[in-house]
Amino acid sequence: MNERSSGAELAAILRGELNRYSPGEKLPSSRALMVRHQVSPVTVSRAIAELAAQGLVVTRPGAGVFRAEAAPGAAPGGSGGTAPPDTSWQEVALSAEAGVPPSRSADASGVLAALALAPPEVVDLNSGYLHPVLQPERALAAALARAGRRPGAWGRPPIDGLPELRAWFARDIGGALTASDVLITAGGQSALTTALRSLAAPGAPVLVESPTYPGTVAVARAAGLRPVPVPVDADGLRTDLLADAFAATRARVLVCQPLFQNPTGAVLSAARRPEVLRIARAAGAFVVEDDFARRLVHTDAPALPVPLAAEDPDGVVVHIRSLTKPTSPSLRVGAITARGPAYQRLRAVQAMDSFFVPRPLQETTLELVASPAWSHHLRTLAGALHDRRQTLAVALRQWLPDLLPDRLPYGGYHLWLRLPDGRDDGALAAAALRAGVAVTPGRGYFTAEAPGPHLRLSYACADSPERLTEGVRRLHRAYGEPL
Repeated sequence: MNERSSGAELAAILRGELNRYSPGEKLPSSRALMVRHQVSPVTVSRAIAELAAQGLVVTRPGAGVFRAEAAPGAAPGGSGGTAPPDTSWQEVALSAEAGVPPSRSADASGVLAALALAPPEVVDLNSGYLHPVLQPERALAAALARAGRRPGAWGRPPIDGLPELRAWFARDIGGALTASDVLITAGGQSALTTALRSLAAPGAPVLVESPTYPGTVAVARAAGLRPVPVPVDADGLRTDLLADAFAATRARVLVCQPLFQNPTGAVLSAARRPEVLRIARAAGAFVVEDDFARRLVHTDAPALPVPLAAEDPDGVVVHIRSLTKPTSPSLRVGAITARGPAYQRLRAVQAMDSFFVPRPLQETTLELVASPAWSHHLRTLAGALHDRRQTLAVALRQWLPDLLPDRLPYGGYHLWLRLPDGRDDGALAAAALRAGVAVTPGRGYFTAEAPGPHLRLSYACADSPERLTEGVRRLHRAYGEPL
């Protein structure tokens, strides 16, 4: 009998014995349970983690396991807000067997395509970075100069990152996070790589949105993981399919972008947000929240939902935040947050990969976000992205009205176009490039067969709104060519 089934059997036994203990009373030690039931330490750990995930017991490091004060089914520590997070379930998630031999595949074609620089004569509707005219170049230059004068600016930083920067990220993300939950990373892509290599064993499945950012799939496959798609619609991740996906795959990790999802631009609806957390917790799984576009909000946006991490008391969410997208491709500074044993796993993997993020970049980031220029830049960027979105939509309405999406995103930097069935998005992208405009075919955003042809158009990388209009005109010319 394997450890998983033995753990489930022991959990059932202990569940039946819980009435012997008063709320708050300590259960027998792990050693006592091993002796009494003749099982291994892993089996005991799995059983306790299952009961903790159901809210029946609470683990207190160094003290033991106690019957939960709350009624069965209630979230541990959820009533007063002061109880320490219950991260005991992570013992299972961090040690779950993969089930199949790993198959590593380092296919970076989607990432390399996104990083490709278009020639000057080509209108770039492909890149995911801000054009220099949208970057806060003067503020960055001033922050870099001030950072260079800081005492010890070229010294070795702490492995976790500068305490002041960690504290700033914790405040920026919100919730109960503190500086001790934040690990500074070399941008969002590095954080995503660290997260997937840390939280899932080689050969394991990992749930991803469909469609999804190609960099997520590339990182997962390079780590020997098996990306499994869960469909996205206009309201974000399909939670009606999420529980079935966890049950069918026994995955321990879900990667999602709840805000301005790439490529669809969808925002996870208010009704689905708690469902994602509930389903993941019941599955004993992590949610890797890639919050890449929070600082790419537009001026006409309603109030943004808080990150999932800010509503998670028990370390289910591993949050990724980067400052690269709203500033410059070269300000590769971000953060990853976690609570419980997962943090130490993330820290160890990052230290092995890169030691630490260079201190001058961290000092520059601190100078930038602490200056009045930071909030001014974000306001200016919000207006510019709104105007560019509207310019692109007007051009599509004029030249390619059938492709204009029904709902325009109020954040991010791209539009997701559904092409008619039978169109070849790859061939159309090639024809568009010949016509002088770079666009992104949709097929690279799907881990399996795409349900239909799509194009993604970015409006952040062109040098002016007028070039966006010209780009759509050239796309129209390519669209009319026989393919």
